[in-house]
Amino acid sequence: MPPGPVLDVACGGGRHLRHFHALGHAVTGVDRDLSGLADLAGTTGVELIRAELEAGGPWPLDDRQFAGVVVTNYLWRPLLPAIVGAVAPGGWLVYETFGLGQERYGKPRNPDFLLAPGELLEVVRGRLAVIAYEHGMRRDPPAVVQRIAAHRACAQDVIESAHFML
Repeated sequence: MPPGPVLDVACGGGRHLRHFHALGHAVTGVDRDLSGLADLAGTTGVELIRAELEAGGPWPLDDRQFAGVVVTNYLWRPLLPAIVGAVAPGGWLVYETFGLGQERYGKPRNPDFLLAPGELLEVVRGRLAVIAYEHGMRRDPPAVVQRIAAHRACAQDVIESAHFML
């Protein structure tokens, strides 16, 4: 992850938020329940935002952007454009959640919370460069997951790419 702030969407107990904070990043965690993060309240470089992400209200981060955006085991499709939009120029999106087929192995079983093959690719198409993508079976514990690592070019990247192409 490049230097800069990191956003953990639906951060739960803050596993990723804590990891990036320990690496020296300022971190922002957003979730409807911040009780698992009470020990971080008031910590320098940690911002915690309580928000019901699925209530249909506005994205709680307005137009803020981050060097890194991390989402794991969470899917609310109406937020996908805002999540991608929160990736700053030069920043990264790391997203992993359950995919179709997971219903055979456990929760979630509701297709509203399972990604179709290629769905994350479509979400970032034309906005971020895909560096890695998978949709398939994880063995331990058994689960069907979809993951993507994608990068938003910054002006310097575009200039260097154009120069390289000449």
